[in-house]
Amino acid sequence: MATSKNTRDMIEGILSNLGDIKIRPMMGEYLLYYKDILFGGIYDNHVLIKKCDGNKKYNMKEKVPYKGARAMYLADIDDLTELEEIIIVTSEEFTKK
Repeated sequence: MATSKNTRDMIEGILSNLGDIKIRPMMGEYLLYYKDILFGGIYDNHVLIKKCDGNKKYNMKEKVPYKGARAMYLADIDDLTELEEIIIVTSEEFTKK
């Protein structure tokens, strides 16, 4: 099931406080970038964050975005403060790689 445009727009509004967020369409879903670093995506109307050592401490549930993909973390979009922190920590870790 593809992500709806309404969900995409809602997520964009939620993440707008961070600034420098880009949402790019990809095969019916959306990839999420912070400061040009890919940190996750919107899959089946859920925000999923790439797994890394820095974001393990948030104890997020794992979810596979599509068949054959690696598991990612399911983000809680209701806790905006923590979500922003997770995005920053994840992006910083992938900047180092």
